[in-house]
Parts: sequence; structure tokens; C-alpha cells
Amino acid sequence: PQPARTLRGGGGGDTEINPENSQRTVPRLWPTPVQQRWASRLPMNTVVLFVPQQEAWVVQRMGRFHRILEPGLNFLIPILDQVRYVQSLKEIVIDIPEQSAVSQDNVTLQIDGVLFLRILDPFKASYGVEDPEYAVTQLAQTTMRSELGKLTLDKVFRERESLNSNMVHSINQASDDWGIRCLRYEIKDIQVPPRVKDSMQMQVEAERKKRATVLESEGTREADINIAEGRKQSQILASEGEKAEQINKAAGEAQAVLAKAEAKSKAIRLLSDALAEQNGSAAASLSVAEQYVSAFSNLAKESNTVLLPSNTGDVSGMVTQAMSIYSRLAQPRPKVESVKLEKE
Repeated sequence: PQPARTLRGGGGGDTEINPENSQRTVPRLWPTPVQQRWASRLPMNTVVLFVPQQEAWVVQRMGRFHRILEPGLNFLIPILDQVRYVQSLKEIVIDIPEQSAVSQDNVTLQIDGVLFLRILDPFKASYGVEDPEYAVTQLAQTTMRSELGKLTLDKVFRERESLNSNMVHSINQASDDWGIRCLRYEIKDIQVPPRVKDSMQMQVEAERKKRATVLESEGTREADINIAEGRKQSQILASEGEKAEQINKAAGEAQAVLAKAEAKSKAIRLLSDALAEQNGSAAASLSVAEQYVSAFSNLAKESNTVLLPSNTGDVSGMVTQAMSIYSRLAQPRPKVESVKLEKE
């Protein structure tokens, strides 16, 4: 039989493999990833140590926690003191792997994110949990699945900020015992199934068409309202213009009537004054005779039907008759005394 082969691990553990029965393996002290990481970061155990800024070195004396070295110069006792953990106090960025989660409306999502944290207590981070970063990563994944199960697909995209804040609050509640403070959590990418993505695209297109139709109808309504308002204003302005025109026309006619009346009254006063003077009757007879001759000269021009008096040629008789009518109207009339009836 062939001798068994031994695989030597990076941390000193050995695993024996028997060629006759390769399925039977016996592990021997395989180092965990945490031990490998700490072992690669631990400094050499010397008397004088220089601790960098923003780092905390946890020292054990004879296997028991002794103290935390501050940045700068530090002294240790060889063999008795040992730097067991090195914690970085800077802000740490952890990439959360992609994972699947089911929303409240039973839609499977593929989501990943980035976690920002800081170690506040190096003692708790060293002795409170085996691997702080791994623990926080697993906690972030489980918390994300829990938070997504409370939201529907539409709210996941609309409420990413509230989802991130809820993630930070939930992680801090569990990580306080580990000496770690989660500063913020950011979702990098959310992937939905192709069929759901197609339906969301159709929904978006339908919503855009709806908005376009609503905007078009509102535009048509606004246009109709503007046209109606324009017609209304034009009719109001036209009626006001017609009203103002009629008022101006009536005012002009009234002023014309008043002007004619004043002119006629002045003419009558002048005529009465002229008649009261000497030889006024002769002047009135001459004016009546001129008007009589002028009237007969225009009779045939204005109408085909002409009514003539029997004594057309007797101009003197016509003047005498007109003057007699004038003198009769000019005679003073007796005043009628008003009688007042006494009431019994």
C-alpha cells in the first residue's frame, strides 16, 4: 500500500489523505479565516513596540487580557505579554454580497449593499464576537431580508432612504455588545425578475400615456376656456362701446336741440324787439311777403302735387291776412283770477 500523504495548512494544521480511501479524511486543527487574518496582522512580540495612530493593540498577559496599547511608544515583557488582537479604529467599508429576498407582495429581489462601520470598543470587538466583520455582514444580510419582507416592490424603490435608516437602527441594536457602531448602509443595486421588469416597464409606459392624455385634455380645456373668455370680453367691450356711442349720440342730439332752442329763442327776442320799434310792422310785412314768394317758388321742386290758394296772385292780401293773425296773437289776454275755495 502507498503511504498516506499529508497536506499542511497555512496555520500549521495537517490533514492525512489515504490513497486507498480518499473519502475518509481526518482534519487536524485547520485554522479558521479569522485566525489566519489575525495571525497575518499581529506584530512581533518584542520589548519595544510602536503603535500606529488609529489602531488599538490588545495585549494578553499569560493568556489573560492585560491592557490596550495606546498609539506611540509602548513596552512589553517578553514571553509574558503577547499582542493578541489588532483593531483598526478607522471607518471600515464592508461589501455586502448579493442575496435574494422576497418582498411583501411575493416578488423575489436580488439586492446587495455597502456597510460603513467603526469599532468603538476594542475590548468588546476582540472578546465579544469571534469575527466582528463577518458577524456584522451576516447580520446585515438577515436584517435586509427582514426589512424587505415588510415592504412591497413599489415601496422598496420609493423608500430606499427609510430602508437604509431602518437597517442601521436594527444593526446597531445587535452590534452594541460587539463594540461596533454602524454608521450607514447604502443599497448598491436592486435586481428584479425579467417578467416583473417587463410589467414595470409597461406600467411606466401606461402611466406616461395617462399623463400625456391628461395634459392634452387640460390643454384643450384651457384653450376652450381662453377662447370663451375672449369672446365674452369682446362682447362686453362691444356692448360697452355701443353704449358709450349711444350715450354720446344722445348727448350730442340733446346739445343740438338745446342749441337750436337757444338760437330760436334769441331769434324770437330779436324779432320781438324789432317789431316793437318804429316801422316794425312794415318790416314784418316785407319778411312775410318774401317767405310767401320763396315758398311758391319751391312748390314745384319738392313734389308733383301742388295745392294753390284761389287768390295766388294777391300777394298783398296774403300778407295782410298773415299780419292780422299776428296782431291778433299779439294782443294781451286778460288774467284769470284764481278763486280760493274755503273749506268749511
